[in-house]
Amino acid sequence: MDLPSLEDLGNLAGKNVLVRTDFNVPIDAGSIADDFRIRAAIPTLKYLVDAGANVTACSHLGRPGGTPDQTYEMEPVRKRLHQLLPDVTLMENLRFDSGETANDQSFVDELISGQDAYVNDAFGASHRSHASIVGPPQSLPSAAGRLLFKEVQVLTTLRNSPRRPFIAILGGSKVSDKIGVIEALLDVVDQLIIGGGMCFTFLKAMGHHVGSSLLEQDYVEFCKDLMDSGAPIRLPHDITAMDSGGKIGDSSAGGVIRQVGVEIQEGWMGLDIGPGTAAEFGDQIAESRTVLWNGPMGVFEDERFAAGTKHIAMCMAENNAAFTVVGGGDSAAAAKKFNVENQMSHVSTGGGASLELIEKGDLPGLIALRRWS
Repeated sequence: MDLPSLEDLGNLAGKNVLVRTDFNVPIDAGSIADDFRIRAAIPTLKYLVDAGANVTACSHLGRPGGTPDQTYEMEPVRKRLHQLLPDVTLMENLRFDSGETANDQSFVDELISGQDAYVNDAFGASHRSHASIVGPPQSLPSAAGRLLFKEVQVLTTLRNSPRRPFIAILGGSKVSDKIGVIEALLDVVDQLIIGGGMCFTFLKAMGHHVGSSLLEQDYVEFCKDLMDSGAPIRLPHDITAMDSGGKIGDSSAGGVIRQVGVEIQEGWMGLDIGPGTAAEFGDQIAESRTVLWNGPMGVFEDERFAAGTKHIAMCMAENNAAFTVVGGGDSAAAAKKFNVENQMSHVSTGGGASLELIEKGDLPGLIALRRWS
């Protein structure tokens, strides 16, 4: 994409450099539950520190709504960053000021005051036209950080020149969230596998009963048109379902869990792909040379409905011949849960950003960097 690199910033000795990072990490009882995104930014920050720059990092954390909120203070992140790289200063949560999400110029001016250069290493936020993403490149010499550069390189290669066979596996809850990416992927993949809650809208479109499973009625016709077009879409042929007596996330509440086909009775809810489908999807992964996975196959946080997602993760990890990409978000969390994140070729730090880059081929944050260069 011809993005400016860190080397393009020239001699940084004694210069003040503002780095937009994505430290939007999960916090549990005041402690960081997963520091993956912090560790992912270290190569960029260390390069700048080693070059003699005075480095200030900035990030958002959660959704505080434009006002200071103790729940979303950066102190836990600051402590972890200091352990990893003590020479970097971390600002307070950008979203404590409403000017961040509003892309307010006065907030941009605050951010860049006293800074000599800007680096965007926040791939996971680069699909947002926020002040800290698109503002600084209008005034400062700017570059893409190592993480951002790698994310863009991997995902544009998937989009433009993947090794084949190339399959994409989409899960999660809603078709409506992924219409654009479905259409974009169908232009480049050899096969698109659909699981998770979104599969039930497709199954309904094929004339099946889905019981009480998640369903977006307004998108049934869209799914039907896709299937009728002959698009290379593969759907589950068996489902793990629970009756109305059960409760998601609470096995002590009772309820009956059963393997069913694609005809689901009223009162029953599909919550994972079935074992036969998982095996079939796994076979497709084993035969592929590029695999993109975004979205779980079921409610994997509940161990009763984690088998499908775990099987997908394990099969990807075992295919050493393939370039395997996990598209951030819940998929990255699942890869970590099943201890296979280090066996993937690439785990993205940005779920929404990765999908938007695949769909549109560009992001506001990338456009801003190229305009400076």
